[in-house]
Amino acid sequence: MVLFELKMEEFEPDFIGRLNFYLEAIDRDVKRPHENPTIGILLCKGKNTEVVEYSMARNVSPAMVVDYETKLIDKKILSNKLNQLMELLNGKDHDMDT
Repeated sequence: MVLFELKMEEFEPDFIGRLNFYLEAIDRDVKRPHENPTIGILLCKGKNTEVVEYSMARNVSPAMVVDYETKLIDKKILSNKLNQLMELLNGKDHDMDT
């Protein structure tokens, strides 16, 4: 499983503690014994690489911190991707019927 956490602000070191809490809760309460540990991806509005490195240095959970840009995706691209997803989901539903 993969856990995504979206922050509307720049990275803060305490985000890692919260992310680890969520990862532990999922691994204890949701993950099945045969599944690998949950991976955490923290999406932040921005990050200072050195602060992230210090924050993650002793972290044992599989996690990463990524910054993102706030801009809208072109409406046509978004529509095409949504249509592709719907086709994929409809195909899976059809496969289950046979």
